[in-house]
Amino acid sequence: MSFFQSGFALTQPAMRVRFGPGVRRDTRAEIERLGCARAAILSTPGKTAMAEALAADIGALAAGIVPLAEMHTPVPVTEAALREVKRIGADCLVAIGGGSTVGLGKALALRTGLPQIVLPTTYAGSEATPVLGQTESGRKTTMTDPRVQPQVILYDAELVRSLPVPITVASALNAMAHALEGLYARDRNPVSTLFAVEGLRAFRAALPAVREDPGDLEARGETLYGAWLCGPVLGQVGMALHHKLCHVLGGSFGLPHAETHAVMLPHTIAFNARAAGALLDPVRDLFGEDDVGHALATFADKVGAPRALRDLGMKEDDLDHAADLVMEASYWNPRPLVRDEILTLLKAAWTDA
Repeated sequence: MSFFQSGFALTQPAMRVRFGPGVRRDTRAEIERLGCARAAILSTPGKTAMAEALAADIGALAAGIVPLAEMHTPVPVTEAALREVKRIGADCLVAIGGGSTVGLGKALALRTGLPQIVLPTTYAGSEATPVLGQTESGRKTTMTDPRVQPQVILYDAELVRSLPVPITVASALNAMAHALEGLYARDRNPVSTLFAVEGLRAFRAALPAVREDPGDLEARGETLYGAWLCGPVLGQVGMALHHKLCHVLGGSFGLPHAETHAVMLPHTIAFNARAAGALLDPVRDLFGEDDVGHALATFADKVGAPRALRDLGMKEDDLDHAADLVMEASYWNPRPLVRDEILTLLKAAWTDA
């Protein structure tokens, strides 16, 4: 299958990417390569032990640990972290963690201009993008800015080896969502499509293997490879209804980010499948089924993904308000958005119908 397009535009940010079990031990060398000497180590409050171990490896180049990252990157948290980064005199940011920590690093880079090194411990892929989502006053907004793109990414399969399977699965489906929506993006290009298809292939092949044996470093490495491939798709092209829904549900109702993506994905892709038409044929080929929504639901069941919004804490009474929020300044989407149809979609996702 050829992904040639007669006309397209492509912007590729400068980014150093390294893969390999144990590559995290080269973090000090990467700090020196950037010409820096005082690294702020970012983490969530619950991952300080991992941050401390990394700081010990870095040695004298570790200026301090900033364990403040929170889900959906709340602006007040970023402001508190900014004060600490300034206090310790950091000249670079080293983020070790999942999307929350990566998001904090990006938000700090936007405000300070400091270079970033990221060591992902989940599969969201946001580290490979110039996209930042922030939450303030109950609303989550996103922006694309080259200033938030990390300069170095170190993918170490050992860091995700102990990631609990439920978190692994939800995070992987979050990454797959970037690739799936990228296939029908109006500003897609051949490179974004190639990345999307190969990223989906990697997850389809390796995620069941990780579920079977979470300690399989080869499978863990391939899922990280999938995450890296799906991430730049998000950074290169515009997303559509799926991401809008997930930002509303997460930013306005406090639902967990990756799990929300996992629940919504079969529903949103099914919603757009007819309008997207042949652009989703690579998904049909990968999963061996014409009904892409059903194929994704079957895959989600196979890997044990969450399937209902009610199980994530969403209240049925809030679905109407969520539909209203989605219709406000809504994203471009291949299928026109109708408020009652969005509500029907949300109700189906709430019950897993």
